[in-house]
Amino acid sequence: MASRLSLSKRQLSQQHQSRARWTTFLTKVLTDLMVDQVHKGNRKNNSFNRKAWRFICDEFYKKTGLKWDKEQLKNRYSVLRRQYGLVKSLLDHSDFVWDDSTGTIIATDEAWDKYGQGHVDIENIKLNGCPLYRQLSLIFSESVTTNGKNVPSAELDGALSSESEDEMADDQEIPSAMPSSNSTTIRNKGRKGINDAIARAILEMAAASKMRTAAVNYSSSRYSIASCIKELDQMQIVEEQVYLAALDLFHNRNARETFLSLKGDKRLIWLRRKCIGQWQSSA
Repeated sequence: MASRLSLSKRQLSQQHQSRARWTTFLTKVLTDLMVDQVHKGNRKNNSFNRKAWRFICDEFYKKTGLKWDKEQLKNRYSVLRRQYGLVKSLLDHSDFVWDDSTGTIIATDEAWDKYGQGHVDIENIKLNGCPLYRQLSLIFSESVTTNGKNVPSAELDGALSSESEDEMADDQEIPSAMPSSNSTTIRNKGRKGINDAIARAILEMAAASKMRTAAVNYSSSRYSIASCIKELDQMQIVEEQVYLAALDLFHNRNARETFLSLKGDKRLIWLRRKCIGQWQSSA
């Protein structure tokens, strides 16, 4: 009897391991490990080598206690790559703006309808954003670049790689003789023009940042978590599971705005639908 019970436990454990039910925490652990391997130079041609995957699998087991194999982790890697590609394609359009403070994408309903048709994951991104987009941009981008407007740059810890430094050194020309006074004057004027352009750009960015901060602060105060909970408490016949799931959902600003904009019984219908979607995705 004891041996059968032990066998049953092992079978249940194996089934749980094979399902690979991903949560926000587990996804964050995986992305952090992949970012670490990018920094260590174990990613080439936009993919990780065997050494990197071996390290990721071992460390994932140490941090989570789940001994999932490489294929299970690579399946999640593929899902994250598709999510990154979808978010990046949206941010390539001027109608969509990245909000780095919340990890969400700001756009009008018309823009979502225009570019979101045909994408089954667009509703989830619209409501929940992509909090790990910085990490994903480092994992999946061939090179870290921005258009200076709405795509966040991946953080590289403020350091250049030795390869980049070597390239910069190769590009610099060493003059064979002292420059003439005329060439020095021309060079100084060129530098002054570049410096002026940089200064103007910085001022414009600062002004835009102040306007954006003011707008975000106003929106945050209007659609705060406290306001959502207050309205939720006033609702009747809210199941405990739905209530608890709603508290997690309210961490997303777009979800709070949608909830507070709905009227009457539509709020409960919307909450139930969103919570069921969360349970299915976690399963």
